[in-house]
Amino acid sequence: MKRIVVVGGGAGGLELVTRLSKSLGKSEKAEIILVDRSRTHVWKPLLHEVAAGVIDKSSDGVDYRMHAVKHHYRFELGELTHINRNDKQIVLNTLKDEKGHEILPERHISYDYLVLAMGSVCNDFGTPGVKDFCFTLDSLDQAEQFHRALLNQLLRINQSEVDKTTLQVGIVGAGATGTELAAQLHHIANLAKAYGMPEMSSERLNVTIIEAGQRILPALPEKIAGSAKQALTKLGITLREGTMVSEATEEGFITSDNELIKADLMVWSAGVKAPDFLVEMDVFETNKANQILVNKYLQSTVDEYILVIGDCAGFEQEDGSWVPPRAQSAHQMASTAGKNIINMFKNKSLETFTYKDYGSLVHLSRYSTVGSLMGALSNSSMFIEGRLAKLVYVSLYNNHQFTVHGRLKGLMTLLSRKVSNIVRPKFKLH
Repeated sequence: MKRIVVVGGGAGGLELVTRLSKSLGKSEKAEIILVDRSRTHVWKPLLHEVAAGVIDKSSDGVDYRMHAVKHHYRFELGELTHINRNDKQIVLNTLKDEKGHEILPERHISYDYLVLAMGSVCNDFGTPGVKDFCFTLDSLDQAEQFHRALLNQLLRINQSEVDKTTLQVGIVGAGATGTELAAQLHHIANLAKAYGMPEMSSERLNVTIIEAGQRILPALPEKIAGSAKQALTKLGITLREGTMVSEATEEGFITSDNELIKADLMVWSAGVKAPDFLVEMDVFETNKANQILVNKYLQSTVDEYILVIGDCAGFEQEDGSWVPPRAQSAHQMASTAGKNIINMFKNKSLETFTYKDYGSLVHLSRYSTVGSLMGALSNSSMFIEGRLAKLVYVSLYNNHQFTVHGRLKGLMTLLSRKVSNIVRPKFKLH
């Protein structure tokens, strides 16, 4: 029996494993293995909500091991360290607990087809102090670390009844993650008042978003950016556009003009790149963003039996642009990669990948949702906002749930989430 190994259980990886297991795993035509260093999947566009504490992985996450049992594949907890192309094996690092005790030794897993779907990480561009003093929201663990730090800071501010100290939050990067997190923090500061912190409110929160570009949301249409800027400004969030950060310190961010922007909590969400070790392995051809170069079938340029999807895939389009690192890109790549692997099994011709831009959406907590629809399907994108934009935003998450769980289970999961949202606290307190 041939073996398909997928490394990375993000939006693309988990959807691909689900598709392959349904078509090949359930009928025992192939053994499907998913590898991820986390035990739980949370849709990456929602990580800022985990960080703020408005959603919980226990109700909004997918346990890989349970999902594997129900969908006829095998889950391996671990971190990829090397790929041996000659022997068709991947190497997983030793798995240790929090105290450094070994749980599992180094493991070697053979494959017939390998799919890399390890996503992306923030690019700090070598800025001093970022690794020491800043939070990033690249993974569930990092989002939960930020949430714990946020709770501690809220408790500190709540106890400062006399001097009315404010909580200073600095966010570098005004992309979707930075702007959406800022709005959620404003919402959380007000929610805290109803959850045992009577002295806390948004009036005691100062959020500053620092963007090196000339406007926020630089990758999105200007009309979306303008509407989002208006909503954020109305909330009292400070926007520092055209401001370069040269260093992060314990006190805050130092700009290129040697100005200190003070911050108790610092988040770095500027720039995106594939993980550094993809280059350090010296196995693939890569681009400046560390992405593995792929051909029109999503096969790596050095090995036809290794496919790459999602943020870590470098797919150059006919106009010279790269497919953007977005959830919709990963979803589309997972669909094409799944078809091509099945076609390889059947010795059929492969399908060419074509990226279709269906637009972009930015959800600013309960205050506003703005975006554009249609994308490449029309000559000019259609701007939407308000309830319609929120409905479309929610539908994207719903579609992900249906792909991962199936229609019936997906519908039950969404229904369970709605019931949970009614009975559970609106703010995670632990």
